[in-house]
Amino acid sequence: MKIYVAADHAGFVLKEALIPYISSLGFEVQDCGAHIFDPLDDYPDYIKRAAAAVSDNPQQSLGIVIGGSGQGEAIVANKYPHVRAALYYGGNKKIVSLSREHNDANILSLGARFMTTRTAKQIVRVWLSSHHTLHARHKERISKIAEIEGDILQAGIAEQITGFAETAFGKIKGIWKK
Repeated sequence: MKIYVAADHAGFVLKEALIPYISSLGFEVQDCGAHIFDPLDDYPDYIKRAAAAVSDNPQQSLGIVIGGSGQGEAIVANKYPHVRAALYYGGNKKIVSLSREHNDANILSLGARFMTTRTAKQIVRVWLSSHHTLHARHKERISKIAEIEGDILQAGIAEQITGFAETAFGKIKGIWKK
């Protein structure tokens, strides 16, 4: 299992601490950035790399994305097909294992400003050691989510085709008028 890890400036220090820790648990880790601390960077630039990689191979990969609160990072990750990002920034740790067991979350978004490195390591360990339960009701829910995702993707493709056709027809119409 390959783990893709990404963070902006707010999650940079925590990312740097988690990568060797995740490796020590026996996982292959890919650092998707940021590779230097830059207080002016933007989280979508890095989170999209991890989310795209998990989206491309959701059966063989997981992601951990880190920001100040983890909120924006989860939003970006959840824009990608086949990605189910769960957010943790504190509170009951059981929610982390439930995100995998019930929702088959494949990306964990962490709020670095709300936890210590020690807590983050505990959370990551729990999340990586949890697995989807495959109970019928949870599988059915995941199927419904996938169906919604497919409907949205199809609607987006149809809209793009319509837009392209209208643009192309307008250009052809303009040529005929000359």
